[in-house]
Amino acid sequence: EVQLVESGGGLVQPGESLRLSCVASGFTFNDHYMTWLRQAPGKELEWVSSISISGTITDYSDTVKGRFTISRDNGKNTVYLQLNNLKTEDMAMYYCAQGPKNYILAKGQGTQVTVSS
Repeated sequence: EVQLVESGGGLVQPGESLRLSCVASGFTFNDHYMTWLRQAPGKELEWVSSISISGTITDYSDTVKGRFTISRDNGKNTVYLQLNNLKTEDMAMYYCAQGPKNYILAKGQGTQVTVSS
């Protein structure tokens, strides 16, 4: 059974940072691209970032490019998302997902990021 467990969310002020983590199990982690998605209240699920199997190729949505950084540790079956210079519009539930941007196989339960002054 595929399991994706996110952590690291919380309440921060605008301009602050968070680091999200996602521990994967139930599949061969280093055979898959990994992706972060987010969903704000009342909005559709939005793609945020993806990373290749080796971690050498990364991709970001225009709204987070330059502020967020995706990375992975295949030895720990973990993918990370560093969120810097957070804005109120970044507030959402963040989900870790198995697969590349256009072929999501599974996603986790999410971790909440709240940005408020």
